[in-house]
Amino acid sequence: MTSTESEAQTQNKTEAQTANQTENQTEKMTTSEPGPTLAPAHLRRLVLTGFMGAGKSTIGRLLAARLNWSFLDLDAHLESRTGATIPHLFERHGEAHFRRLESSALASALGQNHTVLALGGGTPEELTNRLLLEQTPATFTIFLDAPFPTLFDRCMLQDIARPVLADPAAAQLRFQKRHPLYRRLANLTIDTADLTADQTIDALLLTLAQNRT
Repeated sequence: MTSTESEAQTQNKTEAQTANQTENQTEKMTTSEPGPTLAPAHLRRLVLTGFMGAGKSTIGRLLAARLNWSFLDLDAHLESRTGATIPHLFERHGEAHFRRLESSALASALGQNHTVLALGGGTPEELTNRLLLEQTPATFTIFLDAPFPTLFDRCMLQDIARPVLADPAAAQLRFQKRHPLYRRLANLTIDTADLTADQTIDALLLTLAQNRT
């Protein structure tokens, strides 16, 4: 085998590994319901934002299935790119470095088409991230809103360890700081306090259907 052939094989192997990593990061959602819901043709990605407990991942997966789109969780995308968990990145590098990594992961995620993207709760705090979301064409951001007590109770019922909620008073202050950012960033705000996941998706799709320009 010549050195040129060896280099070509190595390059093909690397490209295949990169393609597999990208495919694994994005979940292709399918549904058994008759026919997918059609998304407005001018949109290529829907972004879900909100505080923890808002249901971004749950609703995101269901919404992607309805649209026959892919679903991508930004935190999972970041962990896949760095090979480390979110808590580990915070502990080892600090929040400032984590936010830079998050912005890079967000830019990567916004390069994908026909995708429902669930943001981390703190993603909109960074100006860089808000600009990326506002300036990326064909992107529509939805804020899943609910009062803090409702979100807190949902997290407790999920029985998932959330260090941020160890101090409820501090968590509420964080929520109050982020809430105006969520609202300012959103193209659509949906109050989910009294809605099921399916009702939330129905309300969201109805609004999109009424604004197909």
